[in-house]
Amino acid sequence: MTMFCDQCQETNHNIGCEIRGICGKDPVIASLQDYLLYALKGLAFYGVRARALGIVDAHTDVFVAQALFATLTNVNFDQERLAQLIRETFVRRDQLRARIPPQLDAPAMATCLMPADSIEAYVAHSDTIAARATHHPDPDIQSLRELLTYGLKGLAAYCDHAYVLDRCDASLMAFLQEGLLATTNDGATVEELIALALHCGQQGVTAMTLLDEANTSRFGHPEPTSVNLGVDPTAPGILISGHDLLDLYDLLEQTAGTGINVYTHGEMLPAHAYPVFKQYPHLVGNYGGAWWEQQRQFESFNGPILMTTNCMQKPRESYIDRIFTTGMVGWEGVPHIADRQPGQQKDFRPLIERARTCAPPIELESGQITVGFAHTTVLGAADQVLAALQSGALRRFVVMAGCDGRQKERSYYTNVAQALPKDTIILTAGCAKYRYNKLNLGTLGGLPRVLDAGQCNDCYSLVKVALALTEAVGAESVNDLPISYDIAWYEQKAVLVLLSLLALGVKGIRLGPTLPAFLSPNVADFLVKTFDIKPIDTVANDIAAMLSGV
Repeated sequence: MTMFCDQCQETNHNIGCEIRGICGKDPVIASLQDYLLYALKGLAFYGVRARALGIVDAHTDVFVAQALFATLTNVNFDQERLAQLIRETFVRRDQLRARIPPQLDAPAMATCLMPADSIEAYVAHSDTIAARATHHPDPDIQSLRELLTYGLKGLAAYCDHAYVLDRCDASLMAFLQEGLLATTNDGATVEELIALALHCGQQGVTAMTLLDEANTSRFGHPEPTSVNLGVDPTAPGILISGHDLLDLYDLLEQTAGTGINVYTHGEMLPAHAYPVFKQYPHLVGNYGGAWWEQQRQFESFNGPILMTTNCMQKPRESYIDRIFTTGMVGWEGVPHIADRQPGQQKDFRPLIERARTCAPPIELESGQITVGFAHTTVLGAADQVLAALQSGALRRFVVMAGCDGRQKERSYYTNVAQALPKDTIILTAGCAKYRYNKLNLGTLGGLPRVLDAGQCNDCYSLVKVALALTEAVGAESVNDLPISYDIAWYEQKAVLVLLSLLALGVKGIRLGPTLPAFLSPNVADFLVKTFDIKPIDTVANDIAAMLSGV
């Protein structure tokens, strides 16, 4: 079997993975995800038509977001769970079709019968309908379809994160289906697809705003906080990774008083800055770094590990008996913690019982790291920031947000952070920060020179800061500020964040370590000419250009 996937930054030779995904997915998983995406487009056909008739199925809307989330990079590698999502998609499609008048123009994806109920049948059908088998003859149309699809996947993830915290925006759910359907429209022009991609970015801003409100209303506004990087050698621990703060809350509640410590990993690091989590003394610190280092670090942790959203790698034999998944994450053979029932918590007793049998973690590092510089904190120090800008003490902000990854070329971001002059401040969010957040870069005007706003969705905080500063200094545009953007991308959430920045009119973004493989030469050229997107260059050249405002 073969496959083709070009949706992440590490795709093979920056073209596409054809034998096995760099992420670890095999051709069966790739085919199941392709077929699930195809089935969701068929469901979207009726969802859009039904909504036009005033028929809205809120449960199906949420299902579309969650199922689309399951196709992101490093989320779900479980054949049976993907097959179950395919089955449910067909059932929901046909239930919705029965509620509206017959649609004479329904495409094959909306009318085809579900194949024989087997993974083998799904894979066989996928080979005939996947994007790799049905490329649009115009490479620019195909490229824009993929750009929109990957933006929608990122949007679906943020919608699901917010939904977990009881926040749902009907317009976002509607757009997910409208966008999916638009990728099947052979009559769509390049101009129309570009407009849809930018609209997807606008919806991304809405989704990140919604998620920010969901997190802060439940857990308080992040505040500057020093986080312990060492371990307690006297007690076992549970390690939690991913993005779901409600999972962390449930876990802390259930481990309180048990003698078991809880540690964060990866994108869970920013949780320490939320006031609610400071009430739990057994949330003792952060263990390890970015997602791609997890295999080595999870071996050393000794205790159980909980993967809550995405960024999962193939578990090694040394810890496969103590790793658990929940939410949309899955790996075949790994125990899965079921979703919470209304008004209840998830049941984390399996992790707690496993932790009782484990040794304490092996220490990887020591010291402290400071987090918690979301928009409320930075804007609370606006007078301080403006004074530093006006006096010349602060020459420039450099936004170095986004994703981290395995490629050695990503050392570029470490080198940029080290080489930036001391009159600059780095604004960061997402796991890209692990390339430089443990460097001793000092302070400027009483603020750390690396201001960590939080998770990838907290790029919204960086946008709020930029927009507020634009207004405060009386600039006409955010592009008139002394801010440069040096963004690292990896997966589809980062694609949505990029589209969101473009939709807000941000120009001059440096994007690396490579430009997306799914961009055709003409589409890449359009983005370069319209938004001044740049590939990264040498550290010295890029710093010189950023300091001169280029």
